[in-house]
Amino acid sequence: MVPILGLRVPLVDLGNGTALLTDQYELTMLQAALRSGTAGRRAVFEVFARSLPAGRRYGVVAGVGRLLDAIEAFRFDAAELEFLASNGIVDEPTAQWLEKYRFTGNVWGYAEGDCYFPDSPILVVEGTFGEAVLLETLALSILNHDCAIASAASRMVQASQGRPIIEMGSRRTHERAAVAAARASYIAGFTTTSNLEAGRLYGVPTAGTSAHSFTLLHDSERHAFEAQLASLGSGTTLLVDTYDVERAVRTAVELAEPSLGAVRIDSGDLGVMARRVREQLDSLGAHDTRIVVTGDLDEFGIAALAAAPVDGYGVGTSLVTGSGAPTASLVYKLVARSDGPDSDAAMRPVAKRSTGKPSRGGRKTAVRRIDGHGTAYAETVSTGQPVPGPRDRSLHVPLVRDGDIVGRESLQQARDRHTRAIAELPPTAIQLSKGEPAVPTEFVNGGPRP
Repeated sequence: MVPILGLRVPLVDLGNGTALLTDQYELTMLQAALRSGTAGRRAVFEVFARSLPAGRRYGVVAGVGRLLDAIEAFRFDAAELEFLASNGIVDEPTAQWLEKYRFTGNVWGYAEGDCYFPDSPILVVEGTFGEAVLLETLALSILNHDCAIASAASRMVQASQGRPIIEMGSRRTHERAAVAAARASYIAGFTTTSNLEAGRLYGVPTAGTSAHSFTLLHDSERHAFEAQLASLGSGTTLLVDTYDVERAVRTAVELAEPSLGAVRIDSGDLGVMARRVREQLDSLGAHDTRIVVTGDLDEFGIAALAAAPVDGYGVGTSLVTGSGAPTASLVYKLVARSDGPDSDAAMRPVAKRSTGKPSRGGRKTAVRRIDGHGTAYAETVSTGQPVPGPRDRSLHVPLVRDGDIVGRESLQQARDRHTRAIAELPPTAIQLSKGEPAVPTEFVNGGPRP
C-alpha cells in the first residue's frame, strides 16, 4: 500500500514483474551497447506524438500512475533470466547486468489528466542508455493505450454536457486492458465503471444492475422486476427494452411506484425512445425517474442526444477502442546523449532524419501560454530554459528522481487536473468537427526539423 495525501492507495498487482513486457530488440541493443562500451553513456529519451488522430483537437495524458508502478516493478528475476539465456536472447555478461538492473535515473512528464498536442514532450527519461532504453516498450504500451482511451473519453464527457457516463466496455476488450480503460476514462470525467477490478485497484466508483438475461431467466418481466427491486431497492435501474418498452415502463412504475430510480433503454432510436419514455413516466407520476441510454454510443451519438430527455449514458465498445483511435501513436526517441560514460561528459543533441519521421534533438521543456482571459493560446517547447509568463504553466513535473518514485498521486487529483486543463482550452477544443489542434505547438531554440 502506498500512502498518498492521507489516502491508502494500493499498488497494482503486477504478478511476476514487468521486465518481460518488452520487445526483444531492447535487449539486443543493450547487449551490443555493453560490448561497445556505450551502454553507460548518459541518455535522454522523450515520448511525444507527431500528430493527433484525424479530427482531434487535443489529447489527454493518462497512464502515468500505472507507468510508475510498472517502472518500480521492472526487475529481472531468476526465471526470467533463465528464459532469456536459455533461448539465446542475451549472452552471459548481459544476463549478469540485467540481474542487477534498477532504474536509477530521472523521469519528468506532463501530469496525469493534463492535455497535450503534437510534439508535446509528455515524458522525459534521463539515465544511462542501458537503463533508459529498456523502458521504451513498457512506457509506450501503457501510455499509448491509456492516452487513447482518456482522449476519447474526454470527448464523450464534453459531448454529454454534464450528464453522467458509465464506462461499461469490459466485455469488448482484453481483461487487463478493461481495467486500464476504466481508470483512464475516470480521469477524463466518466462517473463510474462496471469493472470491479478497477474499483478494487484504483478506487474507481462502480455501478451495475442487470442485463437482458436476467429478465429472460424469469417467467415474466414482472417477476424479474420484482426480484430486482426486492434485492436492490426502488432506487435501482430497470432495463425496459427486453420485450415491449411501453408495457415494461408501466410495470416498473407500478411495482416501484414513483420512487423508481431509473430505467435503461439499450436499443432502437434512442432519442425517439427517450422522449416516449419520458412522457410516459411523467404521465404515471414518476417525474424523478431518470432515463439512461446505452447501445454502441460514441461521442457523436452522445452529442446527437443533447436535446433528448436523457439523464445518463453507458458507453462500452467505442470507449475501450479509443473511438476509432485505439493508440495515441506516441513514440519514444533518443534526443540527447553524452560523448562518454563519465558523469561530466558533454551532452549532445541527436535526432532522426528519416523521411516522414524526423525528430528534434535536445532535451525539451514545455510551457503552456495563457492569455489574460485564462485561455491557452500556445504550447512552447524549448531546448533552452523557457521563461514562463505570469499566467503561463510549466508542464513538466518530477515523476522519478534518482530511481525513486516521487510523482504518485490520487486519481481524484488527476481527474481535477483534467477539468482545469479542459477549462483553459479555447472553445474550438471541444468541437467534434474536423480541425487543427486547439493549441499550436511552437519551438524555441530548437531550430527547424533536420
